[in-house]
Amino acid sequence: MPFGTLERSAPPLFKQGLSALSRLAVYGALALFLMVADARFQLTGPFRQAVATALYPVQWLMLKPVEFARHASSYFDSLQAAQEELDSARKKMALMGQRANQAEQLALENGRLRQLLVLRDRLETPAQAAEVIYDTADTYTRRVVIDRGQMGGVEPGAPVMDEAGVLGQVTRVFPLVSEVTLLVDRDQAIPVLNVRTGARGVAYGDPVAGHGGGMELRFMPANADVREDDLLTTSGVDGLYPSGLPVARVVRVERRADSAFARIYCMPLAQVQGARHVVVLKPLADNVLPRPEPVPTAPAKRGTRK
Repeated sequence: MPFGTLERSAPPLFKQGLSALSRLAVYGALALFLMVADARFQLTGPFRQAVATALYPVQWLMLKPVEFARHASSYFDSLQAAQEELDSARKKMALMGQRANQAEQLALENGRLRQLLVLRDRLETPAQAAEVIYDTADTYTRRVVIDRGQMGGVEPGAPVMDEAGVLGQVTRVFPLVSEVTLLVDRDQAIPVLNVRTGARGVAYGDPVAGHGGGMELRFMPANADVREDDLLTTSGVDGLYPSGLPVARVVRVERRADSAFARIYCMPLAQVQGARHVVVLKPLADNVLPRPEPVPTAPAKRGTRK
């Protein structure tokens, strides 16, 4: 073994120094002295401030993750609460909008019913109220079904009106319901009277005209005195419709040189689309008083021969 590797000092086993109990007593006395000195003379104040100043950046860095986690948790909590409040507000707005639409619809129906009551009071013909149940499934006709039938006293051919004017005519009657053919049906015709001129004519249904269908005043001479916005009412010559009921208004007049008749387009005043409450009139033929029977006269006596 080389001599350079050998230790020349004594091994730790043989070292001499303070014992552990002595060191404990010295350190305890020193700590007690420092405590008393700090309490009496504030000796460790500057040292404490220096240590606090040196450790402040470390404390600030250590607290940042905790603050970030706290802020993130509060942010997500507030975001969830705001989202729930937004959903609740949207539901309330939708409910309020639905109620507003229902209130508006009820007010509109109420106004129409009031107008129907006023119209029924003004009519001299017996009438009864009815409600439109649905439109017929036939795409080639314009008909609706009402909730009054034979048991309700509805008769075939009875005129049907809404608050604005004549809507159509009852064409089929069942025990509980009736079928009404609208004025815009291609097979429907109604005698009318021009209020401005007093000229009579016949208006036919034209389901193609306009968005919801219209009418055409046919067989009028090309030089007939008909203008736009003229009001057409029932003439009463057919013995079915009472006279004076509003029917339609003239919207366009076409006069052609190659035709002896004018093309007169009209728009019905009644709500042919979406009508709900109507009035069914009694046919005019049933309201006509019967003619008095002729009084029998006594036969003339023949002269007697003298």
